[in-house]
Amino acid sequence: MEIKGGTWRMLFLLLLGQLVSFSLAICNFITSLISNHGVDAPLTQSFFSYMLLALVYGPILLRRRQTLLIPWYWYLLLVLIDVAGNCLTIKAYQYSYITSITLLSCCTIPWVMILTRFALGARYSFWQFVGAGTSVAGLAVAILSDSDSPDVQDVSKIPLLGDAIAIAGTFCFAFSNVGEEYCVKKKDRIEYLAMLGIFGILVTGIQLYPLHNIITENGMIEIGLFAGFAAVFLVFRTTAPFVIKMSGATLFNLSLLTTDVWAVAVRIFFYHQQVNWIYYIAFSTVAIGLVIYSMNESSSDDDIAASTTEQTTQYEQLSSE
Repeated sequence: MEIKGGTWRMLFLLLLGQLVSFSLAICNFITSLISNHGVDAPLTQSFFSYMLLALVYGPILLRRRQTLLIPWYWYLLLVLIDVAGNCLTIKAYQYSYITSITLLSCCTIPWVMILTRFALGARYSFWQFVGAGTSVAGLAVAILSDSDSPDVQDVSKIPLLGDAIAIAGTFCFAFSNVGEEYCVKKKDRIEYLAMLGIFGILVTGIQLYPLHNIITENGMIEIGLFAGFAAVFLVFRTTAPFVIKMSGATLFNLSLLTTDVWAVAVRIFFYHQQVNWIYYIAFSTVAIGLVIYSMNESSSDDDIAASTTEQTTQYEQLSSE
């Protein structure tokens, strides 16, 4: 998928990034529904998601009959980190509020910028920092406008614990995003998604085995929610590598900042709730930040490419026997 031309490429990246953001917002919405049903099963929820990834991309990888471009144990390490991030984030919904979790997800951005600087040789310009800061500020305004919500006094919540879990999840996602950026830019997207699904099944399946009573009496509804989450997660995982390959992990995470704004739209259609007008200012601020960053993102992308010699993807064909 190659898009030439600065303006059209920028617009395409912004739209693709918002598709990723919207799919993540739906994932968050489904996760909140599962939590509201009293189900605390982050591993089960992740298991279905990885299983669908393996079912879609596994056969494509097997049909190639080619050796892996990256040793399997590196994929296993990436999956362990990714599973930890997913499970911690899902678990955080049991203790904290969606607004707090969304705000804390901003922690991923500076960590990704640091990791890509040292691991991939990326260098960021002043205007890229301005764009990142503007986007973070926009989402902070959106979260602040929701602070007067009547459900913030829920005594069943333990906000400090939930916030700590969410922060730990963003740390895992920072490593996962940088690893994904390396895989999709320098290796192969299909191989990455297939191995993510296959090892994700193994890692979550092994941990699931001793668990019991994760489904309540509304079993069919919860299984349907798990299936819906897996389907939207597939869209998210399929689209995300394109954003990361064409720009980088930092712009990818900046795009995810608008997830909270998209979540407001979900609440309008599903919960029929009024939205504070400040949310619209927040969305505009985040959009401005994304434009500022994306207009200057080529510099860091070129630095990553220049930091290593250009690699031509070489596959080793397996024997037909």
